[in-house]
Amino acid sequence: MSQDPSHHDDEGAQRWEEMLRSMLGPEAAEEALRAMRASGMDPESMARAAGLPQDQNQMMLMISQMQQLLSAGGDDPVNWRLAHDLAQQTVRASGAGPVTAAQSSAVRSAMQVADLWLDTATELGPAGGTQEAWSQEDWVERTLPTWKRLSEPVATSVAHALAGILSEQAEHMPPEMQGMMGQLGEASGMLRQLGGAVFGMQVGQAVGTLAQEAFGPADTGLPLVENPTSALVPVNVTAFSEGLDAPEDEVRHFLAVREVAHARLFAHVPWLRSHLLSTVETYAREISIDTDAMEQAVRSIDPTNPEELREAFAGGVFAIEHSDAQRAALVRLETALALVEGWVEEVTAQAVAPHLPHAVPLREMVRRRRAAGGPAEQTFATLVGLELRPRRLREAASLWAGLGSARGTAERDALWSHPDLMPTPEELDNPQSFVA
Repeated sequence: MSQDPSHHDDEGAQRWEEMLRSMLGPEAAEEALRAMRASGMDPESMARAAGLPQDQNQMMLMISQMQQLLSAGGDDPVNWRLAHDLAQQTVRASGAGPVTAAQSSAVRSAMQVADLWLDTATELGPAGGTQEAWSQEDWVERTLPTWKRLSEPVATSVAHALAGILSEQAEHMPPEMQGMMGQLGEASGMLRQLGGAVFGMQVGQAVGTLAQEAFGPADTGLPLVENPTSALVPVNVTAFSEGLDAPEDEVRHFLAVREVAHARLFAHVPWLRSHLLSTVETYAREISIDTDAMEQAVRSIDPTNPEELREAFAGGVFAIEHSDAQRAALVRLETALALVEGWVEEVTAQAVAPHLPHAVPLREMVRRRRAAGGPAEQTFATLVGLELRPRRLREAASLWAGLGSARGTAERDALWSHPDLMPTPEELDNPQSFVA
């Protein structure tokens, strides 16, 4: 016995109406549907054109994804709730879990020892902040406010560009569809929300991935926490230790000294954090989006598919063109990151030399790791055009080592007292000349 074809039509129309309601809310959806019916458009044809799934469970999942994608965006250029939730989902999927009492005790002990060792290697005293063991989820919670500050100017440009492109594409649709798209934009700001949601997804994915790699808040070189805090993520330290010749306890002590040295530097050099973050913000304010690449991507993806939208970002289609001001900011940032990392590396080497048998190979392993960068750093480079790597680390470490040998640790560390005393990019080219 054959089925009534109208049965399929009813199901198709129902799926399309449910999709609109999930995106717009009941009132705006009804207005859009009235405009469609008045123009003689067929809801079943619209459902097929949109590629809506035939299975009811798949349909409900799709609606749920769209509700998550567009909800709670507020007036922010980025859907930060979505970024936060996706970052936490990413780390939970790793199965790392919370910090155990034994892990916390081992980290605190290593940091107390690190402070004692550093007293012999630098004139900068203890940071005076807390010393903690973090889970990967803790790393997300504690660092996300800084990621928000750094990426929000870029996100504004991306969201506006994406909304503009989608609006322009709507102008080339049939008049009936133009009317409906106008209703979508006016009723809920869907296009703006969509851009903010997509960028939020990408930032969340990157922060969640970084949380599975970072040893602590200072691991990227940027000061990701405002107050003096030294922390290690024990599960990441353990993962890094696997395959190394050095025992995990020695690796933990080495990384603890690095984290505590970072905390001392930022605690005693009050201008340094604002200098680094404002340099990133200067770059971000000059952001320019490659709209041609973005338009080509939007043309080839389904805007109702969150994963396709996220992958479009990951593929680098939102390429960024650098202005002269941005290139200058990137040079300043690259120099500052190298000077911070070079100082920490040199001070750490001095502090651990009498105590850790594998100090030299561990220094080289960490240096290589920072130079190579991980997948999350590459994601941020694609997103924001920034690479969080101190490219000139070896020159900076050589400069600080030369200063310490020639002038002593007190005069070396006194250079941090004012930004005007810092070596310039040109002086990093010839560290021995700067020392002389």
